[in-house]
Amino acid sequence: MSGENVHDQVMVSGVAAAAHAEAMVRTAGTSFYWAMRLLPIHKRRAMFAIYAFCREVDDIADEVGETADKHKRLSDWREEVERLYAGKASTPISVALSGPMLAFGLNKRDLLDVIDGMEMDAGERVRIADSQELDLYCDRVACAVGRLSNRVFGIDEETGDIIANALGQALQLTNILRDVAEDAERDRMYLPRDLLGRHGIDTDDVAEVLAHPNLRDVCLELADICQQRFTEADAALAECNRRQMRPAIIMMEIYRRIFQRLQKQGWRDFKKPVAISKLHKLWVALRYGLMP
Repeated sequence: MSGENVHDQVMVSGVAAAAHAEAMVRTAGTSFYWAMRLLPIHKRRAMFAIYAFCREVDDIADEVGETADKHKRLSDWREEVERLYAGKASTPISVALSGPMLAFGLNKRDLLDVIDGMEMDAGERVRIADSQELDLYCDRVACAVGRLSNRVFGIDEETGDIIANALGQALQLTNILRDVAEDAERDRMYLPRDLLGRHGIDTDDVAEVLAHPNLRDVCLELADICQQRFTEADAALAECNRRQMRPAIIMMEIYRRIFQRLQKQGWRDFKKPVAISKLHKLWVALRYGLMP
């Protein structure tokens, strides 16, 4: 086979891999898709590849199955990340990550952190011991994604890490506060034991936690922390080139609105879903995507 044909085959493989990653994002129905559509094509493809990777390992942790099998498949992904950085990517998603890894200097540790976070989710039950473990969980499943994203956006590492930490925690705490009842159905409790204990909830039984009259106070205290993280993210983003960080701002504003609805509802009915419509998300994307 001629060198030209080999090159063409690799190029087709890369294009197919990028299309696969974009399709994963598009079919997921996430607001992420519209935020990233604003980027130049090379950055957009990089972000779609990052999202596809996160989606893939998250699905492993979330799907019904044996814990040992989930850990094995996540371990396989660790090996695939090593192959990726050795120039031997072998799956569509890792092939899609190959170009962005080189172009934007994606940090291998951040990809491995995401996998570590999914391992925390992969057990038959999830309990978070204390605020320190909650911070670690948020760092792995959310802040690490922010650090990868900031490489693509082109922001300096020091400022980017501040934003990734604040915004990652704000988004993940919003998810936790929104999904208390849904997570409990899967025997997952992300409200840390030390916080529950401070409010007199001394049980690991999720049904008892959900029924406890002090659970609302737990959520209100965690919401105060979440609000602080939104405020910190606002301050850090104000020091940046807003156009450069538009996708992050759009994600922040979408999640801020979900958080505000949670605050308004006041954690009085944990089974009542809180969300914003696709039309509202599109409005947010247009409003903040068209800013100077």
